[in-house]
Amino acid sequence: MGEPFKNLAWDDFRLIKAIADVRNLPAAAALLGINHSTVFRRLAQIEEALGAKLFERHRSGYTLTTPGEEMVALAQRVDDDITAFTRKMAGREIAPAGELRVTTNDSLLVHLLTPLLGKFRKMHPNMRLDVVLANQELNLSKRDADVAIRATDTPPENLVGRRAATIAWALYGRADDFPDPESIDPESLYERDWVSLGDNLAILKAVRFVHEHVPPERIGYKVNTVLGLAEAVEEGLGISHLPCFIGDARPELVRLGPFNPDFSAGLWLLTHPDLRQSPRVRVFLDFLAAEIAKKRRRIEGQDDPRQSSGDAVSPTPR
Repeated sequence: MGEPFKNLAWDDFRLIKAIADVRNLPAAAALLGINHSTVFRRLAQIEEALGAKLFERHRSGYTLTTPGEEMVALAQRVDDDITAFTRKMAGREIAPAGELRVTTNDSLLVHLLTPLLGKFRKMHPNMRLDVVLANQELNLSKRDADVAIRATDTPPENLVGRRAATIAWALYGRADDFPDPESIDPESLYERDWVSLGDNLAILKAVRFVHEHVPPERIGYKVNTVLGLAEAVEEGLGISHLPCFIGDARPELVRLGPFNPDFSAGLWLLTHPDLRQSPRVRVFLDFLAAEIAKKRRRIEGQDDPRQSSGDAVSPTPR
């Protein structure tokens, strides 16, 4: 009775899990890097060997049967164990070499990290960096990335790391539109056009402030990236709060108020606990922490060459 099951391999479990994840054969084939006919043929062989249907075929896609659910649950447990094992092995490396996958967002990469990553590569030519841009949290437990560089006040509890700096935010407008920012009436700013991050980023305090205090008809432009927000202000589409290290770096922009401590967020360097002793991860995090410390004044809004934060005005909540 057990003889047919000898033909089952880990790849068969991966195949069933892939079909369950995407619910159709062509997408599962693309996920696994094989052709559609191979997936179709192997699924039939697995079901024949088990003597059970693993999926119900519907117009909306493939739905797991009870035996299929059990097989996928086992595949998930094995996948978790393999991932945990590879994390622990990565933590036992002898020297910093090989590939390091880093996730961050576009604004941090463009305005802060790229020169630092270039310097790191020159210092450690045996290491390769794979940078993944994503606003959403990648799963470091699943090795979607080895290191996450994030602007947040609530880093995930399952990760470890350090707060490298505090990212300050201030209100910015186009310099051509505000030749004398010190003479601005703060209340008049609410009558200006504003640009804002999208509702999907409403967790940010600066975004909540705009949504709560600026009339909706004055918010004429939304975008779901801080980098795009800075571009919009520079284009004259409206005023907006921006991280100081981005706004101050653009000569076309000017601060319209002091940086607001209430809008600040931590700049965190994070990794999984199993990887923190990995030479690759440790040398990278130590390097970044030291380099970011050199730029802390700019990141924390204390280095605006055009004006001191104490002399500017700020719109008050109403």
